[in-house]
Amino acid sequence: MRIAIIAAGEMGAGVGARLHAKGAEVVTSLVGRGSGSAERARHAGMIAIDQDEALVAAADMVLSILPPADAVALAQRLAPALKAAKGKTLYADCNAVAPETVKRVAAIVTAAGSRFVDVGIIGGPPRPEGYTPRFYASGEAGNELARLTQFGLDIRPVEGGIGAASALKMAYASLTKGFTAIGIASARGAAKGRVAAALQAELAESQPHLFAWLQRQIPTVYPKAYRWVGEMEEIARHLGADPGAQMFAGAARSYESLARQWRDGGEEEPGFLADIFRR
Repeated sequence: MRIAIIAAGEMGAGVGARLHAKGAEVVTSLVGRGSGSAERARHAGMIAIDQDEALVAAADMVLSILPPADAVALAQRLAPALKAAKGKTLYADCNAVAPETVKRVAAIVTAAGSRFVDVGIIGGPPRPEGYTPRFYASGEAGNELARLTQFGLDIRPVEGGIGAASALKMAYASLTKGFTAIGIASARGAAKGRVAAALQAELAESQPHLFAWLQRQIPTVYPKAYRWVGEMEEIARHLGADPGAQMFAGAARSYESLARQWRDGGEEEPGFLADIFRR
């Protein structure tokens, strides 16, 4: 089986490496990508094909694994190539987007004559030692994606049609990444009030499990906070008029600020977080 993965980010390359290790041929596009993506693709055994029509023609499936803001644009970019493939290629949107957004992607893809699967990935990238995230799949073509179980992926069907898998992803991320954003806000408030040490001691005593979770989670956020901005915006879009949407719009701005601090400070942890949540 030949599978195209766009793009070779941390998750995309991890998925590509797992599929390649299990015997699939994995191709990707490096158009607009940097040296880091090229190195991840090479290490994962992914073959670069930078002409879209050739890329799609070479694939039985296309897995779109991108920052949420890029999901629609990729479908629009590949639509001519999908049309040229004349229905041969299955397109799976595996991005952290709202059901409303994934339906836009589905409309573009199906108008080009391709079958479509809505996928929500829950968990981190596959690891060589065996860990794999869950790929929740919805839509009529979801059973076709299940073929990837033979190549080491954990595919789980979700009832409800296109949008259901994305809704599940939104609900899950609301808790995990949403709660991480609350931890960041807590740290900012403690730093502003100069009570970081007192908060750290209180959390360790009265909320040890919660504190341990934040200690594991928050230090991993810095280099990927820029990707979570769009995910929080998608959750807010999905919630719509619900008052909770404002909370996730705020979380998006919090991650945006954290990403900017990380970018401007290089590898240095933002001090207000390091004071509380560093182990």
